[in-house]
Amino acid sequence: MVPLDSGRQVSLSPPEFQILLALADGEKHGYGIMQEVGTRTAGRTRMGPGTLYGAIKRMLRAGLLEEAEERLDPKLDDQRRRYYRLTDAGRRLAVAEAERMAELVREAYDKRLLTKRLILGRVGG
Repeated sequence: MVPLDSGRQVSLSPPEFQILLALADGEKHGYGIMQEVGTRTAGRTRMGPGTLYGAIKRMLRAGLLEEAEERLDPKLDDQRRRYYRLTDAGRRLAVAEAERMAELVREAYDKRLLTKRLILGRVGG
C-alpha cells in the first residue's frame, strides 16, 4: 500500500508499477511500454496487451496517467496510436512505491536475505 497526499492508501500491481516506471522518462504508446518493460527486464517480464491496456484503463480512471494530446512527431507515427504520460499524482505514486521497495530491500539486507555484493551487482552492474 502506498500513501497518497489525501492520506488514503493505494496498492499498485506489478504491471501498474512497470507502466509507471516505463513512463517516468517520457510519454510512450502502449506497444512502446511493452517493449521497454521487456528490454529493461531482459525478457523476464512480458506484458501482454490485455494486462497492459486493462491496467492503463484503471490508471487513467485513477488519474495516474493521461493521454497525450499532441504527438512527438506526427509524421513518424500512426495516428491510431495513443500516447500516455504520467500525471503529477502518477509520478508521486511511482516515487512512493520505489521508496517503499527500496526500504524492503534494505530490510532484506538487514535480515541477511541479500548480501551487499548481490545488491551492488544488481544495482550498480
